[in-house]
Amino acid sequence: MMLLYDRHLTSSLLSVAFLTSFGSSMLYGYNLAVVNSPAEHIKNFYNRTSVSRNGTGLDGDILTLMYSLTVSVFAIGGLLGSLMVGLLVTRFGRKGTVVNSTVLVFIAGSLMGFSRICGSPEMVIIGRFVTGIHSGISLSVVPMYLGEIAPKNLRGFLGLMPSIFICAGVFSAQILGLHELLGKEEHWPLFLSLVVIPTFIQLMLLPWFPESPRYLLIEKHNVHATITALNWYRSECNIQLEIEEMQEEQRSLSSVETVSVWQLLLDPSVRWQLLSVVVLNIGMQLSGIDAIWFYTNDIFRNAGIPGPEIQYTTVGTGAIEIIAGLVGCFTIEKLGRRPLMIGGFLAMGLCCAGITLSLVLQVHLPFMRYISVGCVVGIIAGFCIGPAGVPFLITAELFKQSHRPAAYTVGGSLNWLANFTVGFVFPFLQMSAGSYCYLVFCSVCLAVSLYVFFVIPETKNKTFVEISQMFASKEAVPETQSLGLPDHLKLKKINGYGTLDNGSLDFESSSSIP
Repeated sequence: MMLLYDRHLTSSLLSVAFLTSFGSSMLYGYNLAVVNSPAEHIKNFYNRTSVSRNGTGLDGDILTLMYSLTVSVFAIGGLLGSLMVGLLVTRFGRKGTVVNSTVLVFIAGSLMGFSRICGSPEMVIIGRFVTGIHSGISLSVVPMYLGEIAPKNLRGFLGLMPSIFICAGVFSAQILGLHELLGKEEHWPLFLSLVVIPTFIQLMLLPWFPESPRYLLIEKHNVHATITALNWYRSECNIQLEIEEMQEEQRSLSSVETVSVWQLLLDPSVRWQLLSVVVLNIGMQLSGIDAIWFYTNDIFRNAGIPGPEIQYTTVGTGAIEIIAGLVGCFTIEKLGRRPLMIGGFLAMGLCCAGITLSLVLQVHLPFMRYISVGCVVGIIAGFCIGPAGVPFLITAELFKQSHRPAAYTVGGSLNWLANFTVGFVFPFLQMSAGSYCYLVFCSVCLAVSLYVFFVIPETKNKTFVEISQMFASKEAVPETQSLGLPDHLKLKKINGYGTLDNGSLDFESSSSIP
């Protein structure tokens, strides 16, 4: 009879998913949207500071450049943070990296919160850069941590929780940025520095929870800590089956050492997995979602929505993001990863084509302006249902323990690089192609959906070893099986209470492993 330990969502699992997503992932969404509402106030601060320092204000181009730097330096920090992921998770562990990186948020919050008192625009820009580093780290580490602590039948549900909190972060920034709340000029430093509150709550509670069991067993060889962590996260005490699955993964590794990015790129046994991560992370950003978010106000203005009401309409799109994210989270274990990704990218592609059509025809057909609003909503909903979170979950599922940190480094850095590229190129693309620029995003979305359909298998309810074996059939080089693994760690029989008989271990050479 199969063990039932992996069928239940325990309070410990839910608490860890909530804490890591609330204190880390949500800050990414918050920082994406937080600079939109106080844009004019920040520019006025930069101009007044220049007058006090130099006796003259900034001209329009310099002021625009400084504000653009304030916005875009977040992505530069994110790229740097993503490049640090492999080193950090190997040295500090998954939970340890999440906890230790909180210091960056407190540094950034202090810089931005006291910037006006100190009369320093540089503090705002540096603070945005530091928050970008934290977001670059957490955007990869949180899905990795949740993917490793979750039983296989809950990896999808827990893996999409960070994307829901990213949407919640955007929504929170939109709500708090209303003029009635923190949208006034005197409140913008507080508005930027509020990121310290969820991080403080996370820092107070998360250290009490265990590290990833897979990290403890496969990389640290700490069996007793592994058993303690599994008993903490599972509703049933008998965790022998899961220990055996981890050992199977350990035996399948040619080395328990974490591979570098360069070794990952040269490893022919994970070629298709790596290509899939590249396609999904680049496609996620080149889908045009950032361009849509950036130009939402313009599209709503063209649709005839009065200026003072646009901020409330934008808040409405934030609510739609959360609803769509919840739909994806609660259906992924039933529908699977592939339908959410294929359906999400297809919906975005069709709506991008719809925006182009509505913008071209609205000169002659006024009602097409409302079609464009509907297409904006469709793109945002399609993105949040699947493409917003599944690529990070898939990265955890496609790779074994030794390759996972390097894979997240590659995927995260490409994600941030594509993010920055879209933000930089889109204005020029819009000037040259006009309304037809959205057809570029349409093509990308359709291409990614086709790639997922033909290449990426369904990973629902599969162990990491089973997923690796599915991809091994695509490779020219067979998957390496238990090559030269000295002093491989093997557990004695685990009793029904999830502890070792006599508290002892066996260490056997790889030649004795069946």
